[in-house]
Amino acid sequence: MLRTPIVPRVSETDGAGHINNCFVPIWLEAGRREIFRILTPDLSFGAWRVALVNTNIDYTAQLFFADDAEVLTWVDHVGTKSFRLYEEVHQTGRLCASGTATYVYFNYDTQQGEAIPADARVAFTEHMREPEATQAV
Repeated sequence: MLRTPIVPRVSETDGAGHINNCFVPIWLEAGRREIFRILTPDLSFGAWRVALVNTNIDYTAQLFFADDAEVLTWVDHVGTKSFRLYEEVHQTGRLCASGTATYVYFNYDTQQGEAIPADARVAFTEHMREPEATQAV
């Protein structure tokens, strides 16, 4: 599992006084940075190898500006050419959002999915999710 601290910004707060739901996907993507580094170590877009094909988010509690949050990211499933991540956003000991993101290992030159390299598969095992894993912060 990867842990990514999030410091909420005033600009993410809406008129209802909570972090607007449109920023949660951005926070979740921030939690994927080290997953991206497994596949593209220098994070260069010239060598970028992933394409997002699906994302789902469940919002379970409000997030607020005054308290830091944390994104927890696991590798949930690895297929031949794709992988799925499971993520959670926690704040003040509460699970506030959870979701999945599915990526295809993608060659932008050929516009085709390709097999995930063996070294990436090994690296993914360090971050695999246990069944029904959740981590209180």
